[in-house]
Amino acid sequence: MIAVITGASGGIGLEFCKALAERNYDLVMISIDDGPLQTAAAAVADAYGVRTFPMTLNLCDQDAVDRIFAYLGNFNLEPDILVNNAGIFSFAPVCDIPLGKVQAFIDLHVTATTMLSLRFAEYFKKKKRGYILNMSSMSCWMPMPGIAMYSATKAYIRAFSRALHYEMKDYGVKVMVACPGGIATDLFGLPENLKRLALRLGAIARPEDFAAKAIKRLLKGKAQYINGLTNRLAILFVGMTPTAVRMQVKHRLLDKGIQKP
Repeated sequence: MIAVITGASGGIGLEFCKALAERNYDLVMISIDDGPLQTAAAAVADAYGVRTFPMTLNLCDQDAVDRIFAYLGNFNLEPDILVNNAGIFSFAPVCDIPLGKVQAFIDLHVTATTMLSLRFAEYFKKKKRGYILNMSSMSCWMPMPGIAMYSATKAYIRAFSRALHYEMKDYGVKVMVACPGGIATDLFGLPENLKRLALRLGAIARPEDFAAKAIKRLLKGKAQYINGLTNRLAILFVGMTPTAVRMQVKHRLLDKGIQKP
């Protein structure tokens, strides 16, 4: 059994690798960060006794999907699972984000996720089986100042994945979107002391716990996974957040954060 995981060199991506290795999947681990990727792949192979195939790749490259399938073919690997996990984050006004990074949000979260899902869905459709997990975020319901590009592109991932779930259902292909709330990784730049406090308060989850539960639900054929009752309940209230509260986020967090000394 073979699983392909993007953003696999650390964070939730690496935890997905471990969760799948525990189920005896061999892993094609993809990341743009070569050094951490090689280290992670060796560590997972040693710890779990599975084969790991590290592939250093920028998913924003136009030929990225073709190169992944060529890589699979070179090693005669027939994948059973795709985990689209790679992502980027920034907390800044849209007009202050460099155009290159704005394009990267679109290229990585929208284009790469779409094209990878499409190619693997076509492949799995022919096999009459397979699994695709696409990573969205709780922020897909939160049009808040400072995370416009992140939340908007994650909202695309959720809508696309939910529709693809139904399109592939008749062919034995399972597609699930995961929408995690706060996870104790380095993506958001939270200091370690605040991470520990948030974990104790239950405000964020451990990445290993989230990954294990997400994989379990994927293999059961679920359409969507939102971790934690608090996160699920929060969705009901996000849409009712008044403009005054959103402006407080802008003034107290976003504007304050970009003030020059």
